[in-house]
Amino acid sequence: MKVNAKNLLGVLAAVYLVTTTAAVQSQECNGGEDPSPVVTIETTEGDITLCLFHHKAPITVANFLKYAESGHYEGSIFHRVINGFMIQTGGFDQRYEPLPSESPIENEAKKSKLHNVRGTIAMARTDDPDSATDQFFINHRNNLRLDWAPGKAGYAVFGKVQDKLSMSTVDYIATVPIKNRGGAFSDSPSMPIVINKVTWTNKP
Repeated sequence: MKVNAKNLLGVLAAVYLVTTTAAVQSQECNGGEDPSPVVTIETTEGDITLCLFHHKAPITVANFLKYAESGHYEGSIFHRVINGFMIQTGGFDQRYEPLPSESPIENEAKKSKLHNVRGTIAMARTDDPDSATDQFFINHRNNLRLDWAPGKAGYAVFGKVQDKLSMSTVDYIATVPIKNRGGAFSDSPSMPIVINKVTWTNKP
């Protein structure tokens, strides 16, 4: 079979990018004098433990921790679940009513240059790059098209799923049956998947 050289280079570049990204993000989650915050999201379908990249995305991490510490996410649902893409939560209660949110934050995608690879957590937003508030998503696959690039604002990555057991919870949520409830809820789980609690487990 004849291999297109351009396509081969593209594949090799993608593999290199994902490999080097994993190495960088592992370093970001190491301990030391200023260890990265570790947060556990307890859901009705299992726990998801996250390491947050507070060195690379300080504004976004501080924003997320503020919501988490206030109890904002308790009772919120995964309202948008697309297998092979991402799972999204943080903005709606079990009645599909929007939760009250704080002022939007700066999009740190350009500054951090972090990539939307499988298992990373990023901020959801509208078409306005600096509109993220409380909603976030976990990438179910490598979604490099969501990254910052010249002329494209991107979606700000600020952490990653820390372990295989947590990623198995993400995989399960991504594959649950979906119901089209219309509007923003065309890809919502047929049975609610709820966040019970978010805990900053290594808080100083």
